[in-house]
Amino acid sequence: MVPAPFIIILVLVLLILFSGIATVQQGTVAVTTIFGKFNRILRPGLNFKIPFIEKVYSRISIQNRSMELKFQAITQDQANVNFSAMLLYSVLNQEDQTIKNVAFKFMDNQSFMQALVRSVEGAVRAFVATRRQSEVLLLRTEIILHVKEQLDRQLEDWGYHLIDLQMNDITFDEAIMRSMAQVVASNNLKAAAENEGQALLITKTKGAEADGNAIKISAEAERQAAQLRGQGVALFREEVARGMALAAQEMEKAQLDASFILFSMWTDAIKHFAEVGKGNTIFLDGSNEGMDHTLKQMMSLMSKKTDGQNGARL
Repeated sequence: MVPAPFIIILVLVLLILFSGIATVQQGTVAVTTIFGKFNRILRPGLNFKIPFIEKVYSRISIQNRSMELKFQAITQDQANVNFSAMLLYSVLNQEDQTIKNVAFKFMDNQSFMQALVRSVEGAVRAFVATRRQSEVLLLRTEIILHVKEQLDRQLEDWGYHLIDLQMNDITFDEAIMRSMAQVVASNNLKAAAENEGQALLITKTKGAEADGNAIKISAEAERQAAQLRGQGVALFREEVARGMALAAQEMEKAQLDASFILFSMWTDAIKHFAEVGKGNTIFLDGSNEGMDHTLKQMMSLMSKKTDGQNGARL
């Protein structure tokens, strides 16, 4: 039978051994104190400490932590802005001084969280107060940069680091949202009207240009057609005159009266009028005096033409 004193001693030894063992989970560190004073930091794994004297004061997570924030701010033109943000932060590093700041700067984690939330809200409100309502929605990135700039140094003193701040939602009061929607709708209608006016102007301008070009093309074609018609008439007259001159020369050689060929030309002209007249009425003087007058005019024209050609040959 084991003596009672031995059992007591064995129990005391086991208690001392177990009180000197401290297990630290991965992703956390433990802060120990001796008689209430900071002693050292225990890293993840199995650690040994002084039994009954060295105590674990707190266990600190070094993993990233996040939290949701919802708060209001007032712009320069007295508009209420509702923010919904996500804050991502962590312990700055695992150095002894940093861990000491995390463990002893605040009474508890709740106090730290309250200070962190109020600091973020204060930085956002200070920035928004210098901007107008219409500018806030366009300055999401600027707001985040401003908050990080304001909080980085303060958080470092506390032993923390602000990893990211995301503004998930920025909204205004219902009345302001309605007015903003009306402004956007009116601007869209204005832009649509301007675009429609520009489209009509372009359409009319292009139509006028097309009409002008068509008129120019038609006028040019008419000019060329008139020129060609004039050239054709001139060539026709030239050929007629040449034929008449040749006929006059032949008649002169044959010692025939010129009135014979003129009479033949006169009858041919009447026949041509009848064939191609297409129902048009042409009045001709068919009397002997009228025919004689016409023949004299044609003979006079032929004589002038003949004299001109003879002068040209001389």
